[in-house]
Amino acid sequence: MPETRIAVFVADGLEEIEGLTVVDILYRANIPCDTVSITPSTLVTSAHNVRIVCDRTLDDQDFDFASYDMLVLPGGMPGTANLGACEPLCAELVARAAAGRPLAAICAAPTVLAKLGILAGKRACCFPGMEDALSAAGAEVCFEPVVRDGAIITSRGMGTALDFALAIVAFYQGDEAAQALAKAVVKQG
Repeated sequence: MPETRIAVFVADGLEEIEGLTVVDILYRANIPCDTVSITPSTLVTSAHNVRIVCDRTLDDQDFDFASYDMLVLPGGMPGTANLGACEPLCAELVARAAAGRPLAAICAAPTVLAKLGILAGKRACCFPGMEDALSAAGAEVCFEPVVRDGAIITSRGMGTALDFALAIVAFYQGDEAAQALAKAVVKQG
């Protein structure tokens, strides 16, 4: 098992808050992470035309999925569709799910996991209005801000991005650490 290092996959058209909130919170928790572009360029443009410079790309010669303990998928459109069309990423998601390795997806991105068969029999949530994609794939659709079922964490959207990021921290460092970090960033509610 690699050291705890997380990859946040970035596609053109992502919802930037859903990706960057995770990165910010992981850094605050001292959990190493990389932003990984699924395009040949480290420069990615979000759904709202925010330009993001990623740490690396899937095309980097030394890129290795095995370097990461958890893979995180931000949502947004067409970012989610772009993630779902990335064959190397999808193949890795399926392999990791089969091995019980950690995955996380927010907003529309849980539909990528659903379409790959990863959420069958699992509790999961997604962006409102996209629940049919989860239920059609055999998931138990939930409506909490964040749902964890084993090693899979899903969340509903931009407004739940902080809760999602804190759930990832709790997965690795426990609830107490996540609660302390929530207090430090003045999370309300």
